[in-house]
Amino acid sequence: MSFLRNYLNKIKPNFEKDGKLHAFRSLFDGFETFLYVPNTTARNGVHIHDAIDSKRIMSMVVIALMPALLFGMYNVGYQNYQAAGTQEAAGFFSIFFYGFFAVLPKILVSYIVGLGIEFAWAQWKGEEIQEGFLVSGILIPMIIPVNCPLWILAIAVAFAVIIGKEIFGGTGMNIFNPALICRAFLFFAYPSMMSGDKVWVAQDTIFGLGNTLVDGYSQATPLAIVGQGVNPVDAGTSLCDMICGFIPGSIGETSVIAIGLGALLLLITGIASWKTMLSVFVGGALTAVIFSAIGSTVIPWYEHLVLGGFAFGAVFMATDPVTSARTESGKWIYGLLIGIMAIVIRVMNPGYPEGMMLAILLMNMFAPTIDHFVVERNITKRMKRSKEVKE
Repeated sequence: MSFLRNYLNKIKPNFEKDGKLHAFRSLFDGFETFLYVPNTTARNGVHIHDAIDSKRIMSMVVIALMPALLFGMYNVGYQNYQAAGTQEAAGFFSIFFYGFFAVLPKILVSYIVGLGIEFAWAQWKGEEIQEGFLVSGILIPMIIPVNCPLWILAIAVAFAVIIGKEIFGGTGMNIFNPALICRAFLFFAYPSMMSGDKVWVAQDTIFGLGNTLVDGYSQATPLAIVGQGVNPVDAGTSLCDMICGFIPGSIGETSVIAIGLGALLLLITGIASWKTMLSVFVGGALTAVIFSAIGSTVIPWYEHLVLGGFAFGAVFMATDPVTSARTESGKWIYGLLIGIMAIVIRVMNPGYPEGMMLAILLMNMFAPTIDHFVVERNITKRMKRSKEVKE
């Protein structure tokens, strides 16, 4: 790779001050620092002690998302072939590539619109291109239905980047998770494209793959069935299907196994907090047990943890280092409240059976407050110990 490094060094003066391509300095800097670790060191403030920087962290998160994304592509094809009754005759690659071609345009739109705004914003402000959208750009297509129109997705991505991130100061300064801001915008601005029974299964053939389904074909998600007061198991969806992910739902949220593989990578590399992740599941499980005991939910507690976006949100959304609690004790509180709120919203509001998105966004808002009280409590305890020592 030395030839690439030498080539970048050769053309770099063109992008520096007074260079003929100075107008594109931010673009060049973003590309260079994505390929290579910066060779500069901090002289004050926060110091970096090893060769990993935020771009590498973001890249690792993207890798952790790959199992869920790849399975989501397969499941998109699986749902189409199953709806048409041709699943048994179709091969693995036919099913997978149908889903791949259905999902790829959404990934491209997300990155083109989001990164385009990031590049333009950085150039306008004369700053570096921020790397946060590297993860958001792949998260957004994974948390939407497969039938979400591309033009609506483009509007939502632009809203999320500008209103949910840039106006707060960019990566590291945003209060809310940009991917969830995008989903919230879609849900409230275009509810018919984000809920109901007609948005979860791809309807048309793509490049000769897949099937054209009858007009008006619909398929409810298991959580929608729960909202109708029916256990999905009684409606023909097995617990195995829920865990493996062979159910209708948002593109990347259905497979607990694939999400678990990503969680394992994040925990091994130390990128995600196991305290936040575990506490979300604990809070959700305890709340679901209570509601199940009093007869307020038709499914057992463990089904709540494997349905909808609960597992995906706990692993990839709640652990976002920018918008979550940062103190060690605060992580327990933050995650626990997310799990509790997600199940409360699901059970108490049948019109919105998901709950995870609103729970995380709500706790994003209170994360700084949680950290504040944890820090103040620690200060008070230390001052008390100090007085006791003096006495």
